[in-house]
Amino acid sequence: MDFDTYGCWLSLFFFCFFFKQKTAYEISACLVGSENVYKRQDKVIFIAESPKVIRVALDAGYEPLALLCERKHITGDAVDIVTRCSEIPIYTGERDLLAELTGYTLTRGVLCAMRRPVPRSMEDVCRHAHRVVVINGVVDTTNIGAIFRSAAALGIDGVLLTRNSCDPLNRRAVRVSMGSVFLVPWTWLDGSLEELSRMGFRTAAMALTDQSVPLDYPALKAESRLAIVMGTEGDGLPMETIAEADYVVRIPMAHGVDSLNVAAASAVAFWELRYKD
Repeated sequence: MDFDTYGCWLSLFFFCFFFKQKTAYEISACLVGSENVYKRQDKVIFIAESPKVIRVALDAGYEPLALLCERKHITGDAVDIVTRCSEIPIYTGERDLLAELTGYTLTRGVLCAMRRPVPRSMEDVCRHAHRVVVINGVVDTTNIGAIFRSAAALGIDGVLLTRNSCDPLNRRAVRVSMGSVFLVPWTWLDGSLEELSRMGFRTAAMALTDQSVPLDYPALKAESRLAIVMGTEGDGLPMETIAEADYVVRIPMAHGVDSLNVAAASAVAFWELRYKD
């Protein structure tokens, strides 16, 4: 369906259909803000952006609900997506018009509204896992996306997030992850690290303390089931979480540098502590 001036209003009605009569301003906030998931009892939706990310989501079995696509990509970069999504509403317009509608310039000119799956249980995520990461209080969308990308690439079997962390299905987090958020099982951690201990995991808190061991500590690397606990960008992990962990771990550094960005630190830790048969 092509956009013109009338089409802009039509598109707002389209999003109102999925977002249940929200105003245009509220819809825009849902699309571009840190909370791009609008929840009701009967519908939960998230936004996937760019052809690559949408393809990964479709391949992983996520259900598309509607597509918003820059006109030139209908027969260009998104032609295969349009074919795969032929049974859902597909809206198109020029680049400037779509930027005006959404409030930002679309990455590669494509957005897809998708249905959010039912959350997994912690037992389901951890059942066959040897390596999981616990993300504690990380709120930066870019860091969340980068952690998921590293997790998928470097052998992490599952991701657990505390409720004060950023939603992995945030539009920007999904885009930064390049769709990796769809490849690694994840869920919310509502309890403490003790729950992981009951599942047979040893826990390793990434923190700088007098009792910390280096990342290449042999006993740590030899653990069959290990949960790597990463803290916030600023303050790191809460002291009670550090006290609860089986190991406290540091990354040895040169030149007096005391810490790495949480996304960079996670990549180093995932590689060094990867599971080996």
